[in-house]
Amino acid sequence: MRDITHKQITLRTAKAIGVLYCSPATIGLIKNDELPKGNLFDVARAAGFIGAKLTPQLLPHCHPVQIDGMDMSFEFLDKAKHTDYFDDAVFTKCGIVIMGDAKSIGRTGIEMEILTAVSVAALEIYDMLKPVDKQLEIGHIKLLEKRGGKSDRERFFASQPVCAVLVCSDSTAAGTREDKSGKLIAEMLKTVNADVVDYLVLPDDKEQIQQQVKAWVADDVQFIFTTGGTGLGPRDNTVAAVEEILERKADGIAEAMRVYGQQRTPVAMMSRSLAGTIGNTLIVTLPGSTAGARESLEAILPAVFHARKMMLGEGH
Repeated sequence: MRDITHKQITLRTAKAIGVLYCSPATIGLIKNDELPKGNLFDVARAAGFIGAKLTPQLLPHCHPVQIDGMDMSFEFLDKAKHTDYFDDAVFTKCGIVIMGDAKSIGRTGIEMEILTAVSVAALEIYDMLKPVDKQLEIGHIKLLEKRGGKSDRERFFASQPVCAVLVCSDSTAAGTREDKSGKLIAEMLKTVNADVVDYLVLPDDKEQIQQQVKAWVADDVQFIFTTGGTGLGPRDNTVAAVEEILERKADGIAEAMRVYGQQRTPVAMMSRSLAGTIGNTLIVTLPGSTAGARESLEAILPAVFHARKMMLGEGH
């Protein structure tokens, strides 16, 4: 199964729809409660719920997800009600429209669960109607909407974020240690379509760090990511350097990084990473280790780019 441990835990939602085609006479039997197998829609709804819960057992690559909410509804096919979902050819027949929506707070989407629910509900209706209708047909099962995770990425930035990466390390600046974390940060930023306009290596010197950050702020670099100097060592000066020149702190960003890291290693609590703004620039200090930098970015990308809109006074 695909590794999803790097994904953020967020609210995931999905909506799906499908149609069970039947004869006009069958519609009459349903409306008059004259079916030989009794109540139709309550049983179909229950079958759909069971199908959703069993999705990982039916589809080998589906991760088990917690279903925090699910609803299913049934309506007779009506062009006036359902024209937004189907083309005109669908309305030449009679049928039952099956709609479902689901919610989950987790690392992966819930679209397969709601699609399975709609499919199983359609099969249950098929089974209950087959004694009275030999022309049954299931069709047009499709996902209507999916929210959460990558599906929401576009709403966090309307334009390409402009970023710079600053590596703060005495040994890297002296040429005795290869930089890995800074290069990783740049690659991860590019993966979410950010424009990395500068990348520099400096010793973990407070004055040099402050001068460079101020220079990028003056050039209207929107996001500055530093790496290194966030621990408890005697030369870990990055946090103090940045904290002195911040105008506003964004404590929630640092908290999100530490919580995410703590779920993976207990030593994440040692990180003194912080975030905040100077003018219209957001600065985030990341750990110097490759794993720490990666996990910290996984925790905040791409949502952190939404800060630009807020800094410009455009609200949430």
